[in-house]
Amino acid sequence: MSKAAVEGRVRAALTLAMADTITIRKLGPDEADAAVPDLTDVLMDCVAGGASVSFMEGVTRERLERFWRGVAAAVRGENRILLVAEANGAVVGTVQLVPCPIDNQPHRADVAKMLVTTAARGAGVGAALMTAIEVEARAIGRTLLTLDTVTGGAGDRLYRRMGWTFVGVIPDYALFPDGKPTAATIFYKTV
Repeated sequence: MSKAAVEGRVRAALTLAMADTITIRKLGPDEADAAVPDLTDVLMDCVAGGASVSFMEGVTRERLERFWRGVAAAVRGENRILLVAEANGAVVGTVQLVPCPIDNQPHRADVAKMLVTTAARGAGVGAALMTAIEVEARAIGRTLLTLDTVTGGAGDRLYRRMGWTFVGVIPDYALFPDGKPTAATIFYKTV
């Protein structure tokens, strides 16, 4: 599906859904496998929109599908929780919880790949995903969450509004898709 087709589908779904609510759903292993194409669309949109989310401009759909198949395998292995945000059946966002596997950190987990399509930003999708992932963390006994995000970006502002604690900034931590370096802000939250 082309970027324009994805954007059109998402905009149409959001236009109808804004009167309704965004649905947040935890995906089981089979659902995670089935969602790979939709999750790939979300990630492609975010990379094309300039988000520093591990992938560079020109990344292939096949590469992103491999990434999501790996996530689905981790869900199947019970090493990851995967949530999606949907608007009238279209996936418009996602977030993951990665429980720490280390024996002396059974209370900790990382929040990873919180993604919202460019068309869905500003509609509360990110906040809804973060609230839901905190609930999931508590449900499995994870009370200390950590994450990193682009310094000064939308995520940085969202996490501060949601009560996450600023730890520090690491300069030149990652690259934007166009190759420009960006700093990362580290946050934690007890839930």
